[in-house]
Amino acid sequence: MINFGKYSVLGVNVHAVDYEFAVQRIVAAAENKQPCSVSALAVHGVMTGFMDSVHLRRLNGLDLIVPDGQPVRMALKLIHKKKLPDRVYGPNLTLKVAQAFAARGLKVYLYGSRQEVLDNLVLNLQQRFPCLVIAGQEPSKFRRLSESERCELVSRIKLSGADAVLLGLGCPRQEVWAYEYRNLLSMPILAVGAAFDFFAGNVPQAPKILQDISLEWLYRLIQEPKRLWRRYLILNPIYVWNILLQYIGWRKFIPVMPDGNENIESFG
Repeated sequence: MINFGKYSVLGVNVHAVDYEFAVQRIVAAAENKQPCSVSALAVHGVMTGFMDSVHLRRLNGLDLIVPDGQPVRMALKLIHKKKLPDRVYGPNLTLKVAQAFAARGLKVYLYGSRQEVLDNLVLNLQQRFPCLVIAGQEPSKFRRLSESERCELVSRIKLSGADAVLLGLGCPRQEVWAYEYRNLLSMPILAVGAAFDFFAGNVPQAPKILQDISLEWLYRLIQEPKRLWRRYLILNPIYVWNILLQYIGWRKFIPVMPDGNENIESFG
């Protein structure tokens, strides 16, 4: 089990950990009814904080940010000399958490995406993990929630008996949600992003060889060029340039912590 601590990647506190540590922390929080907001960030996720100081505070208010993308893992190695055996890929982390929950009788609540995606996701998860208890599921409303809707959502999740929430709202909305609902729910909230679509069978995952050589982004760009071209063709070069500046010491990226005034979006 590896836990080297957390380090600034363009101002975002990324935890240099492995799958075993991340799963153990999530399971422990679930068993002890403690809040634990988790996100797996690739380059795009880091850049959402880099380009928005308010969101940067939110990200740094999460309990655990794992290096989802190989470029983020390499930044930990290049800048902070923390060598991890692998990235902590969000979809793989989701499966490992589901497996651990199934083994311990812990329950999950699925929130986000569309109902048809959730239906397929539930079916596929239960086929893979027959002992996994899914306490509830609810699609996104794809708009901001009112205060009363937010309170009702919290109540539904708590009354379901869930021990954790798997969250699929897309970046950065899911990180905003995880930050906002952390203390309201007092249970692990795992922002899993594309894992909902991957495991529902809606979107194919990149071949492992492309994932290992940091070209997953290219595969996804080919799959969804209209939606993703700005993310990859504009943000990726900006990320690489600023990582180099941080590495040689020409720019300092000091993590800014939340101050309680983070302009919550209440998106659901």
